[in-house]
Amino acid sequence: MSEAKWYVVHTYSGYENKVKANIEKTIENRHLEDQILEVRVPLEEVVEMRNGAAKQVQKKMFPGYVLLNMVMNDDTWYVVRNTRGVTGFVGPGSKPVPLTEEEMRPLGIKEENIRVDFAEGDMVVVTGGAWKDTAGVVTAINTQKQTVTINVELFGRETPVEISFAEIKRA
Repeated sequence: MSEAKWYVVHTYSGYENKVKANIEKTIENRHLEDQILEVRVPLEEVVEMRNGAAKQVQKKMFPGYVLLNMVMNDDTWYVVRNTRGVTGFVGPGSKPVPLTEEEMRPLGIKEENIRVDFAEGDMVVVTGGAWKDTAGVVTAINTQKQTVTINVELFGRETPVEISFAEIKRA
């Protein structure tokens, strides 16, 4: 299988978050989690002056664009291209072109090889956040998002929860 790369799609202005949500829903419905790994609308912190006061706000870095970390094939191309609000992939003609590492650097996206000391099936303990001191078995590891999915008991039933690498340790 070919490896995932970052691609850019053009959207109607103001539809970026809706497109992100629609693509994420389609990924879930069609079980494409292993082909479309991440959908991102890059934001940046900006200071705006409102009524004479400086206020920190998050602005879209690229209005009208959404970034996708995906394996490009006929299925994924079709799914993304036919999402409401998407006008097309960025690239010459109809051929999507992945971003280079130089283009990704200013976006804060790095191709990193992250080593973790746990694997699927290992028991881990949550060290921070809302699930602090909860123990669970790792059911999935997402190095791209730097998260693990563990099953925790919630209202008497097993529920999958996504936790950041930074907030877990081996039990």
